[in-house]
Amino acid sequence: MEAYLGTTVPVFVGLTVIIIGFAAYMTGQALANTWRPIWQVSIFCVLLGFGDRFLTFALFEGDLLSPTGYLIDTAVLAVIAHFAFYFSKARKMVSQYPWLYEPAGLFGWRKKD
Repeated sequence: MEAYLGTTVPVFVGLTVIIIGFAAYMTGQALANTWRPIWQVSIFCVLLGFGDRFLTFALFEGDLLSPTGYLIDTAVLAVIAHFAFYFSKARKMVSQYPWLYEPAGLFGWRKKD
């Protein structure tokens, strides 16, 4: 597993999932709250993946140029950021337009009857 990640599993969980994952969550939330399009989430996740790979290399002697490590890191961050984007957008639609919409699950809203 460490050969694919380019680092150890505890470093992956601690740095990528928890620390940079929090940054990805906040990125998705900020983009949803400012009404940005969904494609911008993907661009920011690519950049967060580069930053995560560099921090893994600089702080924990991980492999800087690990393509599988970068892809796995970026995929995990993209999932977290997209979750935050859709969750925040659904909450924003319901709270900003309460006379039009009501919650419909975790990521959705529907028109009020």
